[in-house]
Amino acid sequence: MVRKQDNIPVNSMADEFTQGIAIDKMSIKQSDFKAKEYYEEAHQSHRDEGYTFHIVEKGSVLMEIDFQQYEISAPVIVYMHPNQVHRMLKCSNMTVCSLSIKSENLNEDYLYFLEELAPAKPLSLSKDFSAKIFETFSLCLSLSKEKDNKLHHLILKDSCNTLVGLIISTFLNQEKFSAKLSRVELISKSFQQLLDKNYYTVKRPNEYATLLNISVHYLNESVKTTTGVSVSQHIQNRIILEAKRMLYHTDKSVKEIAFELGYDDYPYFARIFTKATGISALTFRNKRHD
Repeated sequence: MVRKQDNIPVNSMADEFTQGIAIDKMSIKQSDFKAKEYYEEAHQSHRDEGYTFHIVEKGSVLMEIDFQQYEISAPVIVYMHPNQVHRMLKCSNMTVCSLSIKSENLNEDYLYFLEELAPAKPLSLSKDFSAKIFETFSLCLSLSKEKDNKLHHLILKDSCNTLVGLIISTFLNQEKFSAKLSRVELISKSFQQLLDKNYYTVKRPNEYATLLNISVHYLNESVKTTTGVSVSQHIQNRIILEAKRMLYHTDKSVKEIAFELGYDDYPYFARIFTKATGISALTFRNKRHD
């Protein structure tokens, strides 16, 4: 009998050992990945409890992140926000350095940038950045094992933040990120942050405009100027993404998902999903069995 999966699995950290920081370096053989027990664990779609960075040092891997597949070859950084659902599909012999860190352990400025960067595509590393990042990771990993040190957690947290800062800088260099945002860019960023936290309950552009203390017209103008997409479309896209995640990765009924996403009118939600994706919610769910 197949066990009913009511929620998307979350890889949690054992806080009594990690205090919100998990760091490890693993060598994975292709033959290990083919073993049933390891394959099922790796192939299981999940979220991570913390902000997660996989730095592939050697080899390659095929990953799926929120329905997008990525062929990844070393050296590369894969950054995943806690909201994102992902899994490994296959891999070659590879070595990967992994860090997962909860928000309370992150420098506030770094946390801001991580929210801004998500979702981020896997990033190939240049030779110079690669050496610097792997050297810093090795220091963090070494410090993680010095548990008798009276300042163990503080030192580990600070060293991991240095690593996160280096990783963020590589993404910002690629994105040509501007530290000085215009007024409309700031409004657009603020809206998207509010949306990610409130899409379950706040679904109208005027409600977000009220939260930002601006007019609906100015909000829509700012968001459309910076992203090319209207506020209403952003709201719908965020809801549809979460609906897809639950349809594909859980066994909740469409009605249960509609209710969880804040829709008491199940047929209305079903119509929104079909209009947005071109297929019904049940048809989308059945894709996972194809």
